[in-house]
Amino acid sequence: MPSSPSPPGRSRRLSRAHLRQDFAASLVVFLVALPLCVGVAVASGVPAELGLVTGIVGGLVTGLMRGSSLQVSGPAAGLTVLVLESVRAFGLAGLGVIVLAAGLVQSALGLLRWGRWFRAISLSVVEGMLAGIGLVIVAGQLYAAAGVTAPDGGPARLAALPGALAGALADPRAVASVAVAAGTVLVIVGWPRLPGRAGALPGALVAVLLAGLVTALAGLPVATVRVDGVLAAVRPPDPAAFLLLAEPAVLGAVLAFALIASAESLFSAAAVDRLHDGPPTQYDRELLAQGVGNTLCGLLGALPLTAVIVRSSANVRAGARTRASRVLHGVWLLVFAALLPGALAHVPLPALAGILVHAGWKLIPFRGIVDLWRGHRGEAAVLAATAAAIVAVGMLEGVLVGLGLAVVKAAWEASHLRVDHTHEPPPDDDRRRHGAPPPRDGAPAHDGRPAVCEPPARGEPGPPAVGVLRVRLSGGATFLRLPKLLDALEALPRDRPVELDLSGLHHLDHACRAAMTAWAERHTAAGPHPVRLPPFPDPHAAPGAAPAPAGP
Repeated sequence: MPSSPSPPGRSRRLSRAHLRQDFAASLVVFLVALPLCVGVAVASGVPAELGLVTGIVGGLVTGLMRGSSLQVSGPAAGLTVLVLESVRAFGLAGLGVIVLAAGLVQSALGLLRWGRWFRAISLSVVEGMLAGIGLVIVAGQLYAAAGVTAPDGGPARLAALPGALAGALADPRAVASVAVAAGTVLVIVGWPRLPGRAGALPGALVAVLLAGLVTALAGLPVATVRVDGVLAAVRPPDPAAFLLLAEPAVLGAVLAFALIASAESLFSAAAVDRLHDGPPTQYDRELLAQGVGNTLCGLLGALPLTAVIVRSSANVRAGARTRASRVLHGVWLLVFAALLPGALAHVPLPALAGILVHAGWKLIPFRGIVDLWRGHRGEAAVLAATAAAIVAVGMLEGVLVGLGLAVVKAAWEASHLRVDHTHEPPPDDDRRRHGAPPPRDGAPAHDGRPAVCEPPARGEPGPPAVGVLRVRLSGGATFLRLPKLLDALEALPRDRPVELDLSGLHHLDHACRAAMTAWAERHTAAGPHPVRLPPFPDPHAAPGAAPAPAGP
């Protein structure tokens, strides 16, 4: 029987309870998002206010749209490397055009209902991408923590890091900067372990507040965030900047932004769905929401946005029930940007570097790498190769390398082929005990029927009785395994009948069909006994249809 509708009073009480929970959760998400928005912007080489603009768009625009009810969007550490490279290559105006075009691509993919296909990306590639990004972020922000300019290129940056940190110890200003960054990391790691309600406060926010307080009271020679105002930082791209879309490098950056931001958002949505029992994510609508948000961010000249698992999990743990929590967090960011932008001038840059070092370290899936190495070393190799390519070459190239390796690995494993031999003793009846001559001239030995035999002439002894050698193929017979298949077949003895069993094959491509047919003809012609090749399965036949004949 259908359940009776809830009384109006009970519905109002539930709505008020949800509103109270969403209001409290929005404050928690705001406190988590504020230092991350600023830190990601500074690490990306853009004004700190642009990080707030992206967070506001993620709350007020993406947050209002349907898709994932509790997922929170904003600037993400995972895109820091790509944004920094784009700003260096094309400037802030070029970044706005790239983010705008990437948002349009995401919106089109969402409208075409391609969101679900992003779940088909190999998890090893995604984790390798995050690991590579994490390594680049950690290396780059360690230079920022010491107040030293980082060299260009991932390998050069990693190689020069020990010398740069050692040289920083001789400079009092660099020592103070490193100490503030190290203290920030320690507070972020240790603060959640405090007993009581104090541990519920976001560790990143507490670390930034303490760093600013210590820096001001001790008069440390540490650089702070430069503030020009939100309106001054927002610079929509001028029409001339759209000419950059004719350059292949810019189009590659657009594709990289769209692919990486979409994959990170949808994987985050899958993780958030496991944290609550509410409505699951509608992937196509979530991809459209991300695309609309990035389109607006591009028009404002701001950072790209993506769903962020740190803010989303904080939203769920704080008890959020509806989309209202993430929309309200955008309201609080807007209020802060409008009324208190000058407070950013007291935030030490080494503290933001410490936040990004911790965020980059958390992107590296150490436990996942160990588990993969124990159970699936091929997947671990794909992960490591993706991360190494991102560090050595770049973001887009590294992701493409990972995707290519994942496809090759999947094709190789799908074509795994096993060849087993079974010797069947000869039967006891007189006809088979005396052997069977080769088939008559013109009768194919591989037509799917038993070979037609003529009895030996009266008084002439037949060849000695022999057993049948049954060869069973199982797995996938593709051209990748053709050398192994031919080696196994050509090594079979010629002094006994051979019967092939193809019932264990889940795939048989044209190259292997032709190779087995040709081998059967050669083997039958060269030896005294025929090869029985059963009918090949027809890959295009309907279920239950007769198999295709093996012969030509």
